[in-house]
Amino acid sequence: MIQLGPQLFTVREYTQTLEGIEKTFRECHEQSYETVQISGFGPVPFADLLALIETYQIHVCCTHSPFERMQEDLPALIEEHKAMHCPVIGLGAMPGEYRDAPDGIDRFIHDLTPIAAQIKEAGLQFAYHNHNFEFQKQNGTTLMDRLIEETDPDLFHFIPDTYWLQMGGVNPAAYIRRLKGRVEVCHFKDFAVDFMTPVFAEVGCGNLDLQECFRACQEAGVTSIVIEQDVCPRDPFDCLRNSYRNLMQIAHAAGDR
Repeated sequence: MIQLGPQLFTVREYTQTLEGIEKTFRECHEQSYETVQISGFGPVPFADLLALIETYQIHVCCTHSPFERMQEDLPALIEEHKAMHCPVIGLGAMPGEYRDAPDGIDRFIHDLTPIAAQIKEAGLQFAYHNHNFEFQKQNGTTLMDRLIEETDPDLFHFIPDTYWLQMGGVNPAAYIRRLKGRVEVCHFKDFAVDFMTPVFAEVGCGNLDLQECFRACQEAGVTSIVIEQDVCPRDPFDCLRNSYRNLMQIAHAAGDR
C-alpha cells in the first residue's frame, strides 16, 4: 500500500517557527495523514523539531534539504534523517550555479555523485525533484535525460512531480514508469488552466489523469505519494484536506485501499 500525505512546502508560511510547526503537525495528526514530506521549514533547532515529530507521531517519508548542507554538513544531515526515521534525502532543484553554465550539468553530476554515495553507504537514499527546466534541450538531449542516463541508478533516485512533468512537455504517467526502481516518493500536483495560464490546482480538480499516474506509481515501486500545491487560492490547510480526500478516492479506485 502506498502511503499518502502532504508535502509541507504547501503550508511553508506556517512552518517558519516551532509554534507554527507544532500547529502544522497537530493538523497532520488530526487528519490522520499517513506520511509527510518536510520542506521549506524555518531555522528551528533540530532537537525541538524531532520532539514534535515524536509527540505527534509524524512519519516523514522524505525531505528537501539544502545542497549547501549536503556539501558542507553531510554527516549531521544523515544523522538527522536517521533520527527522524526518514529514508530519503531529497534535493528540491539543481542550484542556479549549475543551471546557468554550459558545463553545469556535467559539474552537477560530478559534485553530487560522491554525496549520493555517502548517503547510500549510510543506508539512506538520495533523490532529485524535477521542475520543468530539466526538460530544456542541450544538443538535442534534455537535462533530465542526462540525469537519468549518466548517473548510477543505485545512488541517484528521483522525486517526480506530476505538474512539472506536464509543464516539461512529457506524459507524467509514462515518465513515472520510466523511472521504475529509482523512485520512492512522487509529488501529486494537479494542473489546471485559467484562460491561457497554467495554474496549480488541488488534486482531482485539474486536468491531469492522476488515476493513471497512481497506477504508474504502483508499477514503478513508489512507496509514498505526497500532495503539493505551490500556490493556494484559499487556506492551504483546507486545500490539502480536499486534495487528500480526492487522493484517497483515487487510491481506492486503483485498488490500493
